[in-house]
Parts: sequence; structure tokens; C-alpha cells
Amino acid sequence: MGKTAIVTDSNSGITQEYAKKLGIYVLPMPFYINEKLYFEDITLTQEEFYDKLKNDADISTSQPSPADVLDLWDKLLEEYKEIVYIPMSSGLSSSCETAIVLARDYNDRVQVIDNQRISVTQSKSVEDAIKLAEQGRSAKEIKEILEKEKKESSIYITVDTLKYLKKGGRITPAAMAIGTVLNLKPVLQIQGGKLDAFAKVRGWKQAKKTMLEAIEKDCKERFEGEEVYIQGAYTSSKEEAKQWKKEIESRFPNADVEMKPLSLSVACHIGPGALAVTCTKKMR
Repeated sequence: MGKTAIVTDSNSGITQEYAKKLGIYVLPMPFYINEKLYFEDITLTQEEFYDKLKNDADISTSQPSPADVLDLWDKLLEEYKEIVYIPMSSGLSSSCETAIVLARDYNDRVQVIDNQRISVTQSKSVEDAIKLAEQGRSAKEIKEILEKEKKESSIYITVDTLKYLKKGGRITPAAMAIGTVLNLKPVLQIQGGKLDAFAKVRGWKQAKKTMLEAIEKDCKERFEGEEVYIQGAYTSSKEEAKQWKKEIESRFPNADVEMKPLSLSVACHIGPGALAVTCTKKMR
């Protein structure tokens, strides 16, 4: 019997294929598209999702059903002693709170980590959990370490269109109309589990500059020069993503910059064409 199984959800951006390479397990997130149920990376690819999004399909996110969560846990506990489960932030979904309630019936064999992260920063927590498990840490110890580090990351995002922020009720129709005319680009921030406004600037160039300056400030002031992971992320084309990666590398020449697509649950709210940059303090 193995010791500790690492489980996350597809909000982490970790695909089923990559999960197999890592030796972990990923619960697919459900999406309702025009009232039909899909599961991320199972019956719904990134390409299909964006095609439907661009064609104004009615898309809503949901959380994994308790039955699906319990089925996976029960199956894994037949071959593992314990489970570390890292769902998306409790500040962005109730799925974490649901999992915490479900875990109470497992006599501490399932440890649910509310690390208040999503997408590329959530995936870093998964990687840290794998390292800790390999060191022989218990599920409870992994939970304590990762929750202590949970706020040590930031994501800054700018969008190509205000349409999806308006659709989600984050801006008013009037604000969208004015913003579109003036070419205003909101810079959004995910830090501590919530998607908040960070700045409002004119045009792509200024939006990118604002995001890079914010990351640089976090590195110097929040993380006080400690080692960090710098990552780029996107809902844009791969060509735009490559160019954005070069810009990040130019600003942070000593960083090994990773570039990954943002998870679909984030893309739902910001739409296609968005760019992001993140920093996550390396685990001590």
C-alpha cells in the first residue's frame, strides 16, 4: 500500500495526461454549456471550450459532485494510507468547503488543503505537495506546510475584451461602453483567493507594464528577495503567449519562466485573449 495520494482538480490546469506522469490524480471540473454537462479535459477540450465561448454559448461552472469526490477518495484509499486533496481556492468556489465537510468522515485519512490558489499557482502547490510526500511527510504535515504558505503568490491578469467581465456582473454596461471607447484595460489580481480589480490603464502596452511592475514589487517587498517562481499564463493564442513569455523573460532575465494556459474556470470570467503573469514564493 502506498503512503500518500496527491489529488487536485482541473482548476489547477494539470491535465489528465500530465497527472499520470506526475503520479497524481485530477478531478475534472464540470461545466454546463447550453445546459449540457461537460467535464474539463474529459469531454471538453480547451479548443472546444473557446469555440463555444466565442460563439456566445451559455457557460456556467459547477463543482464536482460529492459522489464523484467520494468515489475517487474511496478508490484511492484501497491502495493508499492517506490522501492530500488540493482543490481550488475557497474564495472562488464552494467546492473546497464541500470537500472539508466530506473529509470529516475519514478519520484524518483525507486532508483537504485550502491553499487559496487557482490555476498556475495552484499547480505549484501540487508540485510542492509531491515533493513533501517524497520526503516522507504525512498528509497532515503537508496540509500544515502548504496552508502556512498559501498567500505567498500573486496572479495579475489583463483582458482583451470587457465583454466577459460585463457578462459576469463585474463591470456595468456603462463602464464597458466607456472602457471600450477609451481602450481601457483593467488589470485584475488574484491574491489570497479572490479576483479583484488592481488597476485600470490605457492599452495593452501599459497593461503589460503594470503587471510586470506589480510582480517586481511583490518580489522585492512581499517576498523580500526570496526565491520565487515566475510564470506566464494566457487565454490568448500560442503566438501571443510566446511573445508575452519573451517580455517576461526580458524583465526577469534570471528567472526560468514557465508559460501555461489559464484554467477554464478562470477563462469563463475573463474570456479569450487574456494574458497573465504570476509569482509564487518557493517553498522553504
